[in-house]
Amino acid sequence: MIGYYVHHHGSGHLHRALSVARAAARQGREVTGLSSLPRPAGWPGAWILLPRDDDQERALRPTAHGRLHWAPLGDDGLRERSAVVASWIAAARPACVVVDVSMEMVLLVRLHGVPVVSVVLPGSRGDEAHRYALGVADALVAVWPAEATGMLRDVPEDVLARLHPVGALSRFPLDPPGVRRPGPPRVLVLNGTGGDGPGEDQLELARRDSPEWRWTVLSRQHGTWTDDPREHLRQADVVVTHAGQNALAEVAALRRPAIVVPQRRPHEEQRTTARALACGGWPVLVEEHWPSGDWSARLARAATLDGRDWSRWCDGGATERFLAVVADVAHEPVPA
Repeated sequence: MIGYYVHHHGSGHLHRALSVARAAARQGREVTGLSSLPRPAGWPGAWILLPRDDDQERALRPTAHGRLHWAPLGDDGLRERSAVVASWIAAARPACVVVDVSMEMVLLVRLHGVPVVSVVLPGSRGDEAHRYALGVADALVAVWPAEATGMLRDVPEDVLARLHPVGALSRFPLDPPGVRRPGPPRVLVLNGTGGDGPGEDQLELARRDSPEWRWTVLSRQHGTWTDDPREHLRQADVVVTHAGQNALAEVAALRRPAIVVPQRRPHEEQRTTARALACGGWPVLVEEHWPSGDWSARLARAATLDGRDWSRWCDGGATERFLAVVADVAHEPVPA
């Protein structure tokens, strides 16, 4: 039995969990999901719905004097979710739990004597909570390729020694570009589900600045998001995206050249990824902020990039490598 904790913010955590759980099921392994999210369609095993721990009107000392990220005092949801996880561990006796992501959940699971595989995100992770929780994890999985340098900063060497960069993990199969369709070139904007992307006024200025391009915007903020952007990606000549791991994995899987504009995230997560992309020879143009002009020339330049160069970022084997790390940790002898 393997557990997989899925953080409820954004969509990337859930997409990764689904990919890993389905691959595990094909190998005859049982995976139980633990999350405040409702059970997703297609989840192959049990799903434990956890109470939310962020419903209080005012969170009281949530960082425990800077030692944790989120553990507010007196929160009924936090108390109940911790109890649910503890009860499940006692009953299921999992061989391993994957945590994607929560430093507090890593500690909770490890304090129950259960091996932990923690997904680690890019950026500066040298704060006390990260250093401690990543330090106790048995293995760390990073969904970027080993050749993407500088993605994880400010952590001790012993933590880096347990890091396994498995490459970008996309829920979509690899799909190289086909024959160019007739008609105007198309640009797809991925604003995503958890960020602070460009406003409608910025998008409108970009459209006006590139009248020869046909624009499509997928954004929860603007009410145009879709849970399956695959067909939009297939039709795009250029994708304008934030630097979230899930979005980049999907752009890379469909081998589309991209313009990457990192969004604000804690720990410099997306800016760190953007810097690695800018110096790694990937088929992207990286902009520090949403550009205010020159969109026509910028899109034309991006369209000349060879999307096949994404093969070094996403080769289609990340899920299996991820699961191999989990299997190694789960198979380590632990007293019954």
